[in-house]
Amino acid sequence: MPAMPMAGTRVLDIATFIAAPMAAAILGEFGADVIKIEQPGAGDPWRRYGTKSQREDSTLAWLTEARNKRSLTLNLKTSEGAEIFKRLVAEADVVTENFRPGTLEKWGLGYDVLSKINPKIILMRVSGYGQTGPYKTRPGFARIAHAFGGLTHLAGMPDGPPVTPGSTSLGDYMTGMYGAIGILLALKERDKSGQGQEIDLALYESVFRALDELAPAYAATGFVRGREGISTVNACPHGHFKCGDDRWVAIACTSDKMFERLARAMGKAELSSSETYATSAQRLAERDTVEDLVSKWTGSMARDQVIEICVENEVPIGAVNAINEIFDDPHFQTRGNLETINDPEAGQVTIPAVIPRLSRTPGKVMNLGPALGNANKSVLEDLLGFSAEQVLDLKAKGVV
Repeated sequence: MPAMPMAGTRVLDIATFIAAPMAAAILGEFGADVIKIEQPGAGDPWRRYGTKSQREDSTLAWLTEARNKRSLTLNLKTSEGAEIFKRLVAEADVVTENFRPGTLEKWGLGYDVLSKINPKIILMRVSGYGQTGPYKTRPGFARIAHAFGGLTHLAGMPDGPPVTPGSTSLGDYMTGMYGAIGILLALKERDKSGQGQEIDLALYESVFRALDELAPAYAATGFVRGREGISTVNACPHGHFKCGDDRWVAIACTSDKMFERLARAMGKAELSSSETYATSAQRLAERDTVEDLVSKWTGSMARDQVIEICVENEVPIGAVNAINEIFDDPHFQTRGNLETINDPEAGQVTIPAVIPRLSRTPGKVMNLGPALGNANKSVLEDLLGFSAEQVLDLKAKGVV
């Protein structure tokens, strides 16, 4: 079997919570050696976030999102801890961090220092607002990024308050993916130049980048899009519809051809050729009426029947799934989107499987989130050459 794509790449993940660690986790799923560096004693706060697992030092969130990493406890605020980190940087390819801008510099571990130790090092930096700008020192979380980046303003019913746009951590995961892309681009460029570089990512920027035509539409027309609820201003009928068994479906009609198919599925083929509903512009002008027609149709039968009829007529449709329905869905099962890993302490834990799928060198989950400090011996003694006595001394001083 060929080597995994990121085999031979070493990542030092000194970040906390999700965004930057997510980027490191993606690389770890495809073979990178990811050393998760955590504060001695407490570790990453993400260990205590969410539902408790059977393992004493970890939640299910930690077990899922810190997978394929090994944990080294190291206090970077101490001079000895910083020196150990520098030795690791000398043999690493990537560092991921998400402290407030200026924090690494305060510890004497800024990119200027790290790049002198290892000119090939890539430093991926995530913060709420980026490394520059008037807000750079403000703390940031995904919820703040959703709001500041323009997404929260769009979420909710037209006459209601802005609501949480799905997961409260969505912006973290989006930024983690952009972070992984940035690292891969920097590694590719390093192959040519032999030089590393910094990657500067703000949480809000990942959110803002995903808002389709919002920016160009405002710049061109002054239109400020608001909350659209269960439909959208750009297409009709295009939204969520309740079925007769109180479950919901998502139907997408982004073209006149799609509406023609839906009208046929509804037994109202004449709608697609009428002078009132034939074109997208006409349907948007009569949005309430069109959506009411579709809602009455979906409400007349159970969700599975609505889906069956739409699929037969090639209408884009999907169930609005809760997590229990995802577990039961045959497509999720066939695609292997859920993977159950047996952890020696936590027992069986079911997690989202690795994506994307590579045909020759697929990624894999080799272990769940590590126990705190589980790699102290292998990193300090085997990799850096410390003696067992020296490691004990470092532990007594609170360095590890």
